[in-house]
Amino acid sequence: MTTAPQQDPVAEDTTPQRVKLDILWDPICPWCYIGKAQLDRALAAVPDHPFVIELHPFQLNPEMPAGGMDRRSYLEAKFGGKERAVQAYAPIVERAEALGLPINFDAMTRTPNTLDAHRLVHWAGIEGCQYETAEALFTAYFTDGRDIGDREVLSDIADSVGMDASVVRKLLASDADCDAIRARDAHSREMGVNSVPTFIVAGKHAVPGAQPAELWQKVIEEIGEQLAQ
Repeated sequence: MTTAPQQDPVAEDTTPQRVKLDILWDPICPWCYIGKAQLDRALAAVPDHPFVIELHPFQLNPEMPAGGMDRRSYLEAKFGGKERAVQAYAPIVERAEALGLPINFDAMTRTPNTLDAHRLVHWAGIEGCQYETAEALFTAYFTDGRDIGDREVLSDIADSVGMDASVVRKLLASDADCDAIRARDAHSREMGVNSVPTFIVAGKHAVPGAQPAELWQKVIEEIGEQLAQ
């Protein structure tokens, strides 16, 4: 009778366990911008965090015209006048300033339809640069005031993260993945998501809103303790 060989303990799998973190977002959502910044601070503080991050589309304005709208007109119509729009954005300004996060409202003249931006992020995910592309979209919109509904702008952003801008330009000119993005957005709404950002940890626990970095560090610590058991 043969005896099974003993495993060399040095050869045991020491790959860290990973946990999926799904993020539902929209690149023109200021709370998504703030929420990502706070998550990033926590991730930087814990570089051996367990998260594998995937971004998912959720359009704040799915009925927005393809060419977008004048931003001031859109906000005043949405909130019922200039005064109410200013009031609605006051907490955003306060939180962004507290974080040292730049938002150049004067440069932001258009509110775009974000379907194409979500398509770009989907393709970036295939190429392994999804998170960087999301950050580039935030910077383009909130800091530089660029129209991220414009396909040339999106192609330029693709180029900045190492994607092939000519390929992206051709894809944007087609209907590639439009239906898939809309279907994923609709599925999230059917599951009860009605605002973003929404973070889903390990496919089970929903964390809504722009949570502080301290909360994320605590979540990472608790996950680490669970994985160590």
